[in-house]
Amino acid sequence: MDLLFRNVRIDDAQPLTDVAVDNGKITAIAPNIPLQAKQEVQGEGKVLIPAFVEGHLHLEKANVMQRKANRSGTLQEAIAVTAALKPTLTGEDIRERSTAVLRALVQSGSTHVRAHAEFDPAQGFTGFDVVMELRESFREMIDIQVVAFPQEGILKLPGMKKMMVEAMERGADVVGAIPYNDSAAIEHIDYVFSLAQQYDKDIDFHQDFADNADAMTIEYLANKTIAEGYQGRVCVGHLTSLGAVTAEKQREIAALLYQAGISVMCLPATDLHLGARNDTHNVRRTLTPVRVLRDAGVNVCLATNNIRNAFTPFGSGDLLNIAQLALPACHLGGADDQATVLSMLTTNPAKALGLKHYGLAVGNDADLLLLDTRAVSDVILDLPARLMVLKRGNVVATSACQRWIAF
Repeated sequence: MDLLFRNVRIDDAQPLTDVAVDNGKITAIAPNIPLQAKQEVQGEGKVLIPAFVEGHLHLEKANVMQRKANRSGTLQEAIAVTAALKPTLTGEDIRERSTAVLRALVQSGSTHVRAHAEFDPAQGFTGFDVVMELRESFREMIDIQVVAFPQEGILKLPGMKKMMVEAMERGADVVGAIPYNDSAAIEHIDYVFSLAQQYDKDIDFHQDFADNADAMTIEYLANKTIAEGYQGRVCVGHLTSLGAVTAEKQREIAALLYQAGISVMCLPATDLHLGARNDTHNVRRTLTPVRVLRDAGVNVCLATNNIRNAFTPFGSGDLLNIAQLALPACHLGGADDQATVLSMLTTNPAKALGLKHYGLAVGNDADLLLLDTRAVSDVILDLPARLMVLKRGNVVATSACQRWIAF
């Protein structure tokens, strides 16, 4: 064996166990494995879980808050500020900031990320190309799925359809979409489905990001997903408008999303910051209704979205911070609810991203995270040190000295 964890906690209801890793795979999970390994880690009852999956992040826009501020804190100004800033960003600048974020992700325990990489006529493919480069250079530390993301819209920009095609030809993994920031939301949805079908790619929507439900297109999107046979291949981020409809309507749409196999990325850091800016009292939370969706069987995930920019002027890329924020914000603090949250950082986003061979089971990739806590139920509450992060069996980060190992 390459590596053997001794006496780790993987399930609070089960005794301590050993986990063996060889050639990048989990090869055995059992008490007192009668094998030797090149490296043995004495777990002493500490928690071992699958590494985190960051399901929705903007790398190239991270850590630019000080360059151009969003004074109003609104979504509209965030979009305008970022659109003005993007043409000034160089490849070298984007690479430096994105690399810092990727290092932070790995150090905090993430070994997969879906990155929404932007392009448009004003900035060209500068940021997109850098993210594509980083996908290759960071492959041994973190798997990056690159989304071809049209932040400024498709239909309203001359030449943008051609750029979408070019992004797919350059190797994008996923077709991105943002119906609410285009001239015709339904036509936008139809176009990205046709593009995704042309290249046999999944689709990831920035969807219905508003305080109210006046222009919601989620029902059209869900029905389109079913009609096109795309169940299980569509994600939506934000979906805050769903929180503005009645409880009965929420349940109706949640049932439709379950039927369509659509995964939902709740982005609490951004959505709490930008939402309800015009409310003068009894300010709304403006979050997608996580509990309603979860209870309907929808695959619900928690993700970061943005880090220290006009959309979210704080954050570090640590998904445990996002989860701890979601506990009160999404009413997930009750004991039964808390038990469902850790999966929103691990197995749920893994399913949303279509990851194969993920999870703590024999035969899967050894993407693992050893934590300095002794109960799985305490992982989010404790914000424990990430003692060891493994990517396909290789140790890529450790907290011994908050040391970055692999890069």
